Amino acid sequence: MDKEKVKKVMKQIRPSLQADGGDVKLVSVSDDGIVKVELQGACRGCPMSQLTLKNGIERVLKEKVPGVKEVKPV
Repeated sequence: MDKEKVKKVMKQIRPSLQADGGDVKLVSVSDDGIVKVELQGACRGCPMSQLTLKNGIERVLKEKVPGVKEVKPV
């Protein structure tokens, strides 16, 4: 798993979250394609955070980084 590619894509995703008062921090990338992230700011307590995680962050990472299987919050 290419952690640098994941970091690069995360930098592209972050501005849209920051525009709404939230943020996301990369915690870890495993060899089996599991990316762990920490939702921060407004995203932390938002009822839509799971939707943002799966339909936003996970979808984009799967499209742009080969090998990403799932994104999990910590």
